[in-house]
Amino acid sequence: ASQRRDQQSRPGLRQEKKRRDALIALAKRCGWVVGYADEVWWSRVAQPKMHSWSEAGEPLRLLERQVSKEDPDPKALSCYGVLEPDQKTIRLRFVDGRPVSHVTTAFLEWLCQQVQSQGQRVLVLIWDNASWHVSQEVRRWLQQHNQSVLTAEREGHPGVRIIPCWLPTKSPWLNRIEPHW
Repeated sequence: ASQRRDQQSRPGLRQEKKRRDALIALAKRCGWVVGYADEVWWSRVAQPKMHSWSEAGEPLRLLERQVSKEDPDPKALSCYGVLEPDQKTIRLRFVDGRPVSHVTTAFLEWLCQQVQSQGQRVLVLIWDNASWHVSQEVRRWLQQHNQSVLTAEREGHPGVRIIPCWLPTKSPWLNRIEPHW
């Protein structure tokens, strides 16, 4: 069934799938790491968000739950994950707050350290195009990071380059980590 969905003829889907498959094939030939990334997050006030009450015979009234400004605990918790199918591993990182650009760049930095500890130098990162993945801040960080890795390599200090592969909107079947959430 998932193979049939891969063949759907939405505009751009076939081209994006071809790019993903070409990067995976290149990574296998070159011995690079392929990682499928995504994240989930939970809010302390999301569900159930409302309390209801009413006097007998009166219409139902809703009261929105809120967190006090003095409450030191975060309103949300995020879990970033990367599936490495060749290694049969999923790397998880829990962070306070919801997934936003600066949290994503911190996750990418951590991920590079993890991949480098395996002795790898290139990570093909396949993930969806959530706003915090494709933001200017994340794109700028990726560009600066990859440039600094190339500079460091010339000086004999290896690092991990990231080759991002953003998937089309509403195509979770192309990201192999999705069923694990």
